[in-house]
Amino acid sequence: MATTATIPASRLHGHHDRPSMVSVGTIIWLSSELMFFAALFAAYFTIRSVSPELWDQNTALLDVPFAAVNTTILVLSSLTCQLGVFAAERGQVGRAGSVLNVRGWGLREWFILTYVMGAIFIAGQAVEYANLIQEDVTIPNSAYGTMFYLTTGFHGIHVTGGLIAFLFVLGRTYLARKFTHEQAVSAIVVSYYWHFVDVVWIGLFATIYLVK
Repeated sequence: MATTATIPASRLHGHHDRPSMVSVGTIIWLSSELMFFAALFAAYFTIRSVSPELWDQNTALLDVPFAAVNTTILVLSSLTCQLGVFAAERGQVGRAGSVLNVRGWGLREWFILTYVMGAIFIAGQAVEYANLIQEDVTIPNSAYGTMFYLTTGFHGIHVTGGLIAFLFVLGRTYLARKFTHEQAVSAIVVSYYWHFVDVVWIGLFATIYLVK
């Protein structure tokens, strides 16, 4: 089992004269992902501008309250993820005391909770897809269906990628005898990715479910 040891902040976030190269590389990669989603937003608004009647007809079928609850779960998972990062920065890999003592939770507990919340979001998205398909909202049926599933589907793939990353980080903490600087950095960069997909979803939720 990994042991607890405080990791100097200078090792987590780079030296005093230069940032962590892993963090910089992750931010650059996320910038490219941001441009990818910007292209999807552009396509969504472009097609909507030429088919307003189609949008009016299909947006009425969306279950906004259900999507709002699902969105809230995903947004709150950013908070639990960041609490896990704070624990990693303290070098606390596991909980101190009872599992009911939330204040004593470490990286594992917060990341496991984040994983569960992310999985609930994906399950909710699958339920929503099933309901819309029953209403004949599909990719081949209309341009609206195409853009709805492309935008939300690509985001769902990114969320699934984040869930796999959480499993990777958690697996390393169980396999290693000591919680290391490298494991803490992995937790931090995964949090960058998770916050990114959460922010993108807020934009998607507002665009698809609220702007009608």
